[in-house]
Amino acid sequence: MKDYTADKIRNIAIVGHGSSGKTSLTSSFLYNAGITSRLGKVEKGNTITDYDPEEIERKISINSALCHLEWNGSKINVIDSPGYTNFLWDTRACLRAVDGGAVVICGVAGVEVGTEKVWEMLKEFKLPRIIIINKLDRENSDYTRTLNSIRQFFGRQAVPVQLPIGKEKNFSGVVDLIKKKAFLFEKNERGKFKEEDIPSDLKAEFEKKVEELTEMVAENDEQLMEQYFEKGELSYEELKEGLKKSTLNRQLFPIFVSSAELNIGAQSILDGIKDFLPSPIERGEIDGKVKEKEAKIEPSLERPFSALVFKTISDPYTGRISLMRIFSGKVGPDSTVANTNRNMDEKLSGLFFLQGKEQIPAGQAKAGDLVATAKLKATYTGDTLCAKGSYIEFLPIKFPEPSISFAIIPKTRADEDRISQATHRISEEDPTVRIERDPETNELIISGNGQLHVEIITDRLKKRYNVDVILKPPKIPYKETIKGKSDVQGKYKKQTGGRGQYGDVKIKMEPLSRGKDFEFEDKIFGGAIPKNFIPSIEKGIQEARKKGVKAGYPTVNFKVTLYDGSFHDVDSSDIAFKIAASMAFKKGMKEAKPTILEPIMNVEIYTPEVYMGDIMGNLNGRRGKVQGMEQKGNLRIIKAQVPMAEMLDFEPSLTSITGGRGSFLLEFSHYEDVPNHLQQKITDEAIKEGRIKS
Repeated sequence: MKDYTADKIRNIAIVGHGSSGKTSLTSSFLYNAGITSRLGKVEKGNTITDYDPEEIERKISINSALCHLEWNGSKINVIDSPGYTNFLWDTRACLRAVDGGAVVICGVAGVEVGTEKVWEMLKEFKLPRIIIINKLDRENSDYTRTLNSIRQFFGRQAVPVQLPIGKEKNFSGVVDLIKKKAFLFEKNERGKFKEEDIPSDLKAEFEKKVEELTEMVAENDEQLMEQYFEKGELSYEELKEGLKKSTLNRQLFPIFVSSAELNIGAQSILDGIKDFLPSPIERGEIDGKVKEKEAKIEPSLERPFSALVFKTISDPYTGRISLMRIFSGKVGPDSTVANTNRNMDEKLSGLFFLQGKEQIPAGQAKAGDLVATAKLKATYTGDTLCAKGSYIEFLPIKFPEPSISFAIIPKTRADEDRISQATHRISEEDPTVRIERDPETNELIISGNGQLHVEIITDRLKKRYNVDVILKPPKIPYKETIKGKSDVQGKYKKQTGGRGQYGDVKIKMEPLSRGKDFEFEDKIFGGAIPKNFIPSIEKGIQEARKKGVKAGYPTVNFKVTLYDGSFHDVDSSDIAFKIAASMAFKKGMKEAKPTILEPIMNVEIYTPEVYMGDIMGNLNGRRGKVQGMEQKGNLRIIKAQVPMAEMLDFEPSLTSITGGRGSFLLEFSHYEDVPNHLQQKITDEAIKEGRIKS
């Protein structure tokens, strides 16, 4: 492949809802550009961009994958991105590396959940985009219905530049509204077509849509508006250039039609990507920082090298591969660069372009390139690499917080030995995964963006790293406290011949306000207990409070006052007073109205308005308390507080209620008393598990 300057490069992401045909469309691009000799098929598992064994088995895209092709004098870098909600974090990260998007919409289903979500991401990053109505060969596909769906969600700026010829199994070509020609395709997947006049049955719609397109392009340019009023039409070049300008300014979003499976329409879409989406030069400056001050980074070869690492691939054999978008300057394959985020230098270990999983040596890489390097020591997704001494830094990549958690239990001792390194490697690749040990329950907890996400991570543990685990719901970190006061004695006396053991303490227990945890006060006067035994008494209570009397959970928010006791000159010891203190604690807990506390979570739920009633009803059934509501764009935000125990299965419920359009954030708020009718259930479970005796 020849060397391309930045003005001849197009960096685009193929985005859309899962199963809308993004990977198939990418395959047709590669086939038509001569990269492959056959059209890759998802069902056959032979596409270039779905190469992970999990993707081939499940027939869905789980990871973003990079490929490239040459088309009419330009290099097009394509990122084929996931569309299912669990994996949209990867799509979001990759949008930081591109200059435009191609939104693929299924001609049967129309705009779906994933379509809405990726559209919002493209808006957030201010990226120009085209729209592709795909699968128009499928049964029940309908161009008009899908077009209405697009305009309902995304407005009239979404404007057709093509019309389909034929419907469902008779879909056979496209009418180009700019070239004003029809292109009829052979039914053999080879992408061969012939140019024809506009079919007579489409003439009326064609003329109507050309007029609509011309008016919308002219509206955005005063000079073109004058031309249109004067002549009643725009020339091919005027219409093409006007549409490009409107697309780059995000005033219009051209709509193309296709069947990726039959290889109909792919060539004209590639033309559209080249003609209407921006090069790195046309996109212009990128927001960043220089020496911690806000700055604009120009896409110039004359500027210092700077790049954003937008994805990390962790391979058990080749190690860590870092994918980066170069925004300025140039870099060699053996250069030493600075990682601004980590404040350290990194030595590049080669540079290569990715064609799916294939690595093609790149030599020098420069502004506009999407390139990979291997074995960086301390660089992760979202980090900035730059020329030493230039201190350039790009805005961090924001990743969603996990929405669901499971406990993972290694099946064997060998799995337990390997799990630490394996989970570290997975966390390098997927920054949305949290794998950490809960200090209170001692369980290893894995958290992700949904049940499918977590299941795929555990499958990777097994297939990549030979670590087999069992998934189960995590334990709720309940706590215990007291609501009343007590005044008790704990006496430990043991005589078995020779030296005995003797310790005697009298304590008062009282509740503390929330968050105070534990206080110990020594009020011994007159030497009732020697000072050297006091630390052992406190230690005895500290150890005993790790297991409360109601259900064996840690005890918090209470105060112990040591006010009296007795000792024996010979038999008293640290261990004896420790045991006596523990006995006093257990006795005092039982007399001070013990209760169980549960963690309460702050929940923010993002949903279209139509589902709000059902969601609030669901929250009420989970003992939730709605705190308020807000609006953000087309979404409503419900803020509530809900017990953690009630949120373990919320993710599938929300998906069911909203058809996948809802999402939520979860974070710990505080502890509250468990209702009395539920405390007995928790106690019974503790007895069953052997944490306490009946």
